[in-house]
Amino acid sequence: MNPNREKPVRTLNIGLIGTGDIAPAYIRGCAPFDVIDIVACADLLHDKAEAFAAAYGLNALSVDDLLARPDIDIIINATVPAAHAEVSLQIIKAGKHAYSEKPLAIDRAQADPLMRAAAAAELRLGCAPDAFLGGGNQTARRAVDAGDIGEPIAGTAFLLGRGPESWHPNPDIFYQRGGGPLLDMGPYFLTALVHLMGPVARVSASAAISFPERIAASEAGRGRALPVEVNTHVAGTLEFANGAIASLITSFDICGHHLPPLEIHGSHGSLALQKPNMFDGEVSILQAGTREWETLPFSHTTNIGRGAGVADMAYAIQSGRPHRASGALAYHVLDIMESLEESAAQRRHISIQSAVERPAPLPAGLADGELDC
Repeated sequence: MNPNREKPVRTLNIGLIGTGDIAPAYIRGCAPFDVIDIVACADLLHDKAEAFAAAYGLNALSVDDLLARPDIDIIINATVPAAHAEVSLQIIKAGKHAYSEKPLAIDRAQADPLMRAAAAAELRLGCAPDAFLGGGNQTARRAVDAGDIGEPIAGTAFLLGRGPESWHPNPDIFYQRGGGPLLDMGPYFLTALVHLMGPVARVSASAAISFPERIAASEAGRGRALPVEVNTHVAGTLEFANGAIASLITSFDICGHHLPPLEIHGSHGSLALQKPNMFDGEVSILQAGTREWETLPFSHTTNIGRGAGVADMAYAIQSGRPHRASGALAYHVLDIMESLEESAAQRRHISIQSAVERPAPLPAGLADGELDC
């Protein structure tokens, strides 16, 4: 750590529920931070937890034992999306701070009691994605805040692909309730947009299930039919509280495209970002009166990964400041996504009832493994 910064009171012990595909990313991403230490894991399939624990030097526990363990401060909820709200609520009721994989829940009805429970218990609720803490997104935020593109007036965000059935060993969940391109990848794009331009006030959308059945092509389930229960193409318009308008398309139906992942357009220039699920994507700027895009030097470290939001929450717990990858931010993003689906179904604009402050930017000059105290 930087010796000129106040050190955390102590290292907080972290438990992990869910040892599936995303869990190793948390092991890698949390490791650089001395404010947190993942010490134990659990899974409904205990043999999976034991194998994971053996691979990463953890204690394998049952879910109940992990929830009851008194020396664990924060529990990461890395279960499947349909279980996020239920498991996070269990964590809060056990008296632990909860940090969930995205999305926070599959709808507002599930998220509302979770938000109330965390507030009533005075416990922190955090949620992925935390890629907006990476060097790329923080560099873009610094440019926006400095007025390098003027006042933000528009944005575009495109996540277009053919779906995960060609490579994912368990693609079923992507086509069941709680899945789909909007709930799966939308949080990255929407969190980045809110981080850069503020809360969304109103949305409209169209959506479709382009193919009612998919066929698994990965080696684990080749040829297996996958019924599709959720929209696989969602095209929306976002009206921000500050008056900016953004276009968002998320799709599992597209074979190929040339569209940019994420752009922010201001009154005096434009920013182009790489995929917002990346912590190290380059940022380019084109200012009014020029013809050439310029790559901005990173203002923040790119040597950061999934789990930075957990570390930031651990610092925040001890200092009393708000944490950045917060439940409130994740709830607002969920509210936007559900409202887009409602708009498509009802064929009308939907006003967003939730609001959230933009998360504070990270200070420049932080060393690797260090976050703002």
